[in-house]
Amino acid sequence: MIKFIDLFAGTGGIRLGFEEACKKHDIKTECVYSSEIDKNACKSYELNFGENPLSDITQVNDLPDFNFMLAGFPCQAFSYAGKRKGFGDTRGTLFFDVERLLKKYRPKGFVLENVRGLTTHDKGRTFETIVNSLKSLGYSIEYRLLNSSNFNVAQNRVRIYIVGILNKDFIINTISDVGAVDSHNFKARNVQRSLFDDFKPIKVVKDILEENPDPKYFCSETFTKQLKKVIGDDLTKLHGYRLIDTRNGNSIHSWELGIKGECTPDEVEFMNLLIANRRKKIFGTHQDGKALTVEQIQTFYKNENIKEIAGSLIEKGYLSNYEQKYNPVCGNMSFEVFKFLDPESISITLTASDTNRLGVVQNGKPRRLTPRECARLQGYPDSYKLQENDNAVYKQMGNGVSVPVIEKLISDLMDNNKELMLDIFHPDKPYTLPSHTSKTHDQNLSKSMVC
Repeated sequence: MIKFIDLFAGTGGIRLGFEEACKKHDIKTECVYSSEIDKNACKSYELNFGENPLSDITQVNDLPDFNFMLAGFPCQAFSYAGKRKGFGDTRGTLFFDVERLLKKYRPKGFVLENVRGLTTHDKGRTFETIVNSLKSLGYSIEYRLLNSSNFNVAQNRVRIYIVGILNKDFIINTISDVGAVDSHNFKARNVQRSLFDDFKPIKVVKDILEENPDPKYFCSETFTKQLKKVIGDDLTKLHGYRLIDTRNGNSIHSWELGIKGECTPDEVEFMNLLIANRRKKIFGTHQDGKALTVEQIQTFYKNENIKEIAGSLIEKGYLSNYEQKYNPVCGNMSFEVFKFLDPESISITLTASDTNRLGVVQNGKPRRLTPRECARLQGYPDSYKLQENDNAVYKQMGNGVSVPVIEKLISDLMDNNKELMLDIFHPDKPYTLPSHTSKTHDQNLSKSMVC
């Protein structure tokens, strides 16, 4: 029997993967303590595990006896989406509660999960501090950067996983692999993989779609008409398109859809050229997208009625004029769907803020992903119960952990460390593990740890 604790538990993704690996290896488990501060996440956890983990781990000092720790400690301070203040931010210092409990209770092992940005924050010094801290407590450490899409999960999600065992060296044969940089690259790589017989099974977006989703997830008639005005009647052309007002490329803008009011062809051209040119270094290097003067805009937009066109766009709300400089008024949050996924590829990374606005075109109709589909994008089994509060589930899945990655790591640990596992897990019956050839992955990880 292995007794474990589940910290920063969220909706239980790490626990699901851990318990599944143990089940496959005939090892009994007991979660003796779980902790999560988000009340809605606690409701999902209780719905599935029969216990409410609501607590603030910073205020917890006394725990039941346990010999393994699971912890997906909060990532906002380290992520590319956040301010990346690291240990200078209160959220970042929650790692020290992990350290505090490891030091006090000395469990035989742990698995930690965090965002990729943790490895490069402060030029790698933050991650080095964490690793050195864990080693100073007597733990041997192995860490891997892994992309969920390499583990039969239809999502491009790179995370750092840290495994530690007390006072004993161990082997993990899973190699760091950050996978494809985006869904387009994933498709190209998959075509190459198909030329060979020996490759891992992969899952793509079409594999996680519900056959008969609730009509409430379909896009409104108005939004659908706006999309057809730009794309045409064949909405499958939307596969892979992003709806965004700050970039060109494979994207559609609010002024093309007419969300704030219909625009003339000249106005659409003005806005598209402004978006395409305002990032150029000839207009300055002080920021990525610059506000431009009329004179600067005239270098790439030749219409003589430029001021009249700009005035009309300002009146409609697509353009702003501050200190005689023009800038687009970005309305990304106004789109019913901000990204249409390609059914033949993987999803972009789920996030807590916008998972509810990921979409797909299915049977010629545009719609948002359902909460169940988002759970599938994290590798949650359909047996996992979801709350009726859709927005809460979208947020939870955006914050979640890809279950199959945890299951693979723990299985790897069990399969390659026979005597060590007998010591740690103490199964009720003799347990025989196959021996494997060890591999070294440090150099592979260092190549993967690139911003």
